[in-house]
Amino acid sequence: MSGFRPGLLPTLLVLAMLPMLVWLGFWQLERGEQKRDLLARQEARQQAAPLSPEQIESSAQPAFSRVHLQGRFDAEHSFLLDSRTRDGQVGVELLQPFHDELSDRWVMVNRGWIPWPDRRVPPAFDTPAQSLKLAAWVYVPPGKPFIFSHRTAEGWPRLINHVDIEAMWQQAGREGVIHELRLEPGPSAYRADWAITSMRPSQHLGYAVQWFAMAAALLALFIYFGVHQAREKHSDNDESNPCRP
Repeated sequence: MSGFRPGLLPTLLVLAMLPMLVWLGFWQLERGEQKRDLLARQEARQQAAPLSPEQIESSAQPAFSRVHLQGRFDAEHSFLLDSRTRDGQVGVELLQPFHDELSDRWVMVNRGWIPWPDRRVPPAFDTPAQSLKLAAWVYVPPGKPFIFSHRTAEGWPRLINHVDIEAMWQQAGREGVIHELRLEPGPSAYRADWAITSMRPSQHLGYAVQWFAMAAALLALFIYFGVHQAREKHSDNDESNPCRP
């Protein structure tokens, strides 16, 4: 094709980058659809009737299900999930065993975020001694976290770097429901403004548009460069052949 001469190197670069940019765009669209499904399921579960701890254990998909509990916290075994941030502040999330009197089952309740500005001083929190009525919901992580170290501090309250409910029950010397329950805002909760997703579906759409725009720009530049190179070569040929009619 005499009117299009992009050259070998630009062609190889486009062949390598263009499919990747298009794939990233469609990947962001897929992630946005997944987030929409996730938020829709969360909304539906929040509107449904609350489950009991036994129903949580028997449910194939308990994520986001609401739970009503009545009982007491175990003040002797508190877990502090390290390196949690809110508004740029570093802190911990407080997880404590809770004995549900109605089902006679133990559940692990996340009471929310607590600031920890000075690590030389333990984070301050208290545990109600009286019987409580709690509203919570089931949190199921999207996947296994990447863990640099599985080391766990000794003593109580115990500092942890990730949530492993089964291991936490073993450390507390109890048997309980193997799902984390996140407390809804209330008198027994600390900061409980839980983020369902780290990115809204609209943000994924915005990123997809950016990737597709970059792919289109790359293709446009490739075409322009190929046409421009062909014209320059044609002009050089005309100058080197003055006898050409």
